[in-house]
Amino acid sequence: MPELLLELLSEEIPARMQARAAEDLKRLVCDGLKGAGLAFTTAEAYATPRRLALVVAGIPAKQPDVNEERRGPRADAPAQAIDGFKHSLPKGAKVEVRDTAKGGFFFALVEQKGSKSEKVLRDTLGSTLNRFPWPKSMKWAECDLHWIRPLKNVLAIFQGEVIPFSITLKSHNGKRRWAETRSTLFDREFPLTANTITSGHPFLAPRRFMVKNFADYKAKLKKAKVILDPAERRDIVHAEAEKLAKKAGLKLKRDPALLDEVAGLVEWPVVRLGAIDAAFMELPAELLTTVMRHHQKYFALTDAKGRLAPKFVVVLNTETRDGGKAAVAGNERVLRARLADARFFWDQDRKRKLESRVGDLGGRVFHAKLGTVWDKVGRITALAETLARHCKAEPADAARAATLAKADLSTGMVGEFPELQGVIGRYYALHDGEKPAVADAIAEHYSPQGPGDDCPAKPVSVAVALADKIDTLVGFWSVGEKPTGSRDPFALRRAALGVIRLIVENKFRLPLGPAFAAAKAGFAGIQGGLDAADLMGFIAERLKVHLRDKGVRHDLIDAVFSRGGEDDLVRLLARVDALAAFLKSSDGANLHVAYKRAANIVRIEEKNDGTRYDGAYDTALLAETEERTLATFLAAATEGAQDALKNENYTAAMAALARLRRPVDDFFDHVTVNCDDAKLRRNRLRLLSGIGATLDRVADFSKLEGGER
Repeated sequence: MPELLLELLSEEIPARMQARAAEDLKRLVCDGLKGAGLAFTTAEAYATPRRLALVVAGIPAKQPDVNEERRGPRADAPAQAIDGFKHSLPKGAKVEVRDTAKGGFFFALVEQKGSKSEKVLRDTLGSTLNRFPWPKSMKWAECDLHWIRPLKNVLAIFQGEVIPFSITLKSHNGKRRWAETRSTLFDREFPLTANTITSGHPFLAPRRFMVKNFADYKAKLKKAKVILDPAERRDIVHAEAEKLAKKAGLKLKRDPALLDEVAGLVEWPVVRLGAIDAAFMELPAELLTTVMRHHQKYFALTDAKGRLAPKFVVVLNTETRDGGKAAVAGNERVLRARLADARFFWDQDRKRKLESRVGDLGGRVFHAKLGTVWDKVGRITALAETLARHCKAEPADAARAATLAKADLSTGMVGEFPELQGVIGRYYALHDGEKPAVADAIAEHYSPQGPGDDCPAKPVSVAVALADKIDTLVGFWSVGEKPTGSRDPFALRRAALGVIRLIVENKFRLPLGPAFAAAKAGFAGIQGGLDAADLMGFIAERLKVHLRDKGVRHDLIDAVFSRGGEDDLVRLLARVDALAAFLKSSDGANLHVAYKRAANIVRIEEKNDGTRYDGAYDTALLAETEERTLATFLAAATEGAQDALKNENYTAAMAALARLRRPVDDFFDHVTVNCDDAKLRRNRLRLLSGIGATLDRVADFSKLEGGER
């Protein structure tokens, strides 16, 4: 089948950008093909550190012909309108006037022959390169193109033939200039013109070679020491690392993110085992792991007891005659130097107590409108003490942990290794003799930092983590620095999700309204006001997202939350769970349908009559047996639901509502609401309104989706 093959060869692309770039390349090209009417069967994109590649199969040889009829202005329209319509048509279009039910109109029959796919592809590929959405890009030489790194070559083949397009240069003083720099791999000057040539690994197989199609391209690349598929490189790294670890009697420390990153750093992964000097093993395991992972991209290993082993796995991008011995030795030297720096900070920092560093935070600005980090520490200390009883924590311990929580920001270790903030503070606190619960809270108070991050469970840790996040939310809300649809520079969505997880996963009964008020008291000297309802709504939106990821319907949260006055997330979720179970039952589902029917009738009649029917109904006017029965059951359901809600027994509240199903069905089957008697009609509409009022005591059923028969 006809196939497009595109490769963009450049200098090294940052690993973190490769997957997104491959997807963007596929999206832009495929959207261009679809927009031009060119169908295709499959499309796959790939990325290595030096190339983006795309293969699209099943593209037809030409665009389909188009026969289109276009309606123009009226036959008696002004001449300017008629001329404009005719000039908008492609050459060869047939124009005629036809009579319609609304009079005579101009019609045009447009017949367009489809272009050859090569022409469409040339335009599509050129457009794709010129508007490629790199997060960051650069220009080089005299090239017009913005790209992540200097582009070296463009390979573009369709049906075995090159697609002719070029990357052009700027005009300079009216003349086109050639770039002075030459490609290190392709001895040619700009402009780059698409061709059928590529090259392999820059060290192991740098020679150029021609390719015919994707199968030929992939096979020749592999022969030239380039594995095109990042998933295949990832699997190789993981399998080889596991093999080396097993041979050494160790286990590979699981790190999917690092595995993805390393797969984006090499085209030909060569996995080797290195050693850590025994003298450094006395340093905290987190410190060793951080240096290896964040700074050197090494994989850590553990022994049978789960302790960090004095070995590491390094992934090279080349093969050597000595089996990588020199390269491994070089990596060991680099690691030794980094760990020597870490040990220096470790020794120096512990010469001062962590408490003595709290005052240094006064020189660190938290935010221009919210003061220094020292100011924040004072606020979260008071707030953590207030929240402690809700988290089953000792208030004095929570206050102490909050006071010390940010102190390690002033240490040399965190200055050199920012990833260790909080973690290293725990070690320094233990060294100073602080309680383990206090030290643990220092390490854990930044968590959770994302959906996949572990959530603290220890009471003191939860109290401090909540205080930190609530202070941040209330502070930025008070000065008007809220997230927008596209911007959240202060990670307030993440803070809100952290608050939700800390409360929900630990099942702590913390009313957020008073917590926000307590936090706001700490900002007494700062201009701005807190819209607590707006902040609570923001929390609710994040809760919806959080629960949606777990399969919970967002409308259930709306139905419970819109009742107002609910700021206890544990209680709210209990009501949501009970409502979900109720709606899954036949009684609940049918009652929801009946609610919708009753609400629609009342709404329509209120609109027609220009009045409200939400008042009390008159029991003396209940003429039919079915309406008297419904009234009796409504009163019982209202009382039963109220009692159950007071006791937070939401299952019982739903059960009270479920008993309404039969009386409501009987009412609709046997009672005419819009009868001729005006008094009876008004009373029956008020009775129907009472159905909604009763159900809405538990949840706002109008927020629920579905329910129609």
